[in-house]
Amino acid sequence: MILNLPYATLRAFEAVVRLGGFSAAAAELGVSQSAVSQHVKSLEEWLGQELLVRGARHSMATRNGEMLAREIAQGLGGISDMCNRIRGSAREDRTIVISCLPGFAFTWLFPRLLRFDLAHPDLSISITTDIGDRPFNPGEADIGIRYGHGDFPGLNVDLLMEERLFPVCAPVLLEGAHGLSDVSMLRHHTLLQDEILNYGASNPTWEYWARACSVPLWKDMRTRHLGQSNMVIQAAIEGLGVALGREPLVLDALRSGQLVRPFPHITDSPLAYWLVRHRQADKSAKVAEFLDWVKAEAQAQPDIPDPIT
Repeated sequence: MILNLPYATLRAFEAVVRLGGFSAAAAELGVSQSAVSQHVKSLEEWLGQELLVRGARHSMATRNGEMLAREIAQGLGGISDMCNRIRGSAREDRTIVISCLPGFAFTWLFPRLLRFDLAHPDLSISITTDIGDRPFNPGEADIGIRYGHGDFPGLNVDLLMEERLFPVCAPVLLEGAHGLSDVSMLRHHTLLQDEILNYGASNPTWEYWARACSVPLWKDMRTRHLGQSNMVIQAAIEGLGVALGREPLVLDALRSGQLVRPFPHITDSPLAYWLVRHRQADKSAKVAEFLDWVKAEAQAQPDIPDPIT
């Protein structure tokens, strides 16, 4: 006999145990923290015992709670994998689903996809974006383009391209009393920064660039954080500040003249762009065609324009 289990409640409880707290679980599940708390409370009442030792910032599972969370993770994980496989089998065989960061999709991938469409009229590309804060799920996409160190266990991983870091700005910021004729003039301008960076000391930030290039940054400098890299680039194009250019994302704007390099200072980024997919995906002809194409695009992109002198 299968009990009439409260599946939504079990899922909420497992997330609390795995993530160590109600707030993180609520963020993952897309519900309020009070809703998660109510789920856990109702589960404890249903089972007739406490499953968590609650703390101000962190909650720990009891012995029974730990065993239950482990079983939930295994059971619901298997159900999720099977559903994703069923969904994947129903997907149009000639459609390739690509998962990548919104900024990368907008500034690098979208402008190049027309060439893929023209070269492969029998294939269709579907783009799904996420902020890269959860593991790549082969049930949701054929290929993931990820940013980081390249550590994606259990997946096939190829380097797509590395990047270099350097300041970029609109041409108008080169003019006037505080024109960017020298790095010391940065103190008169707003520094634009992508806030979705979760790599600790490897974050390609202004501070990272300054240390690598032996350039001073002043403590009172204005910094504006924006939610996505394409927003940072657009803000720089509008003349709202100086952005730390990440090579693949700013190349097109540099080539068109919308952005310029005011200084020669440049350094390698500690992060890169990676192609990730399920180990069985390489047996697919359509996946192989896209991988060949996107690698060729990355290798063919032009070099960084010289700085304005």
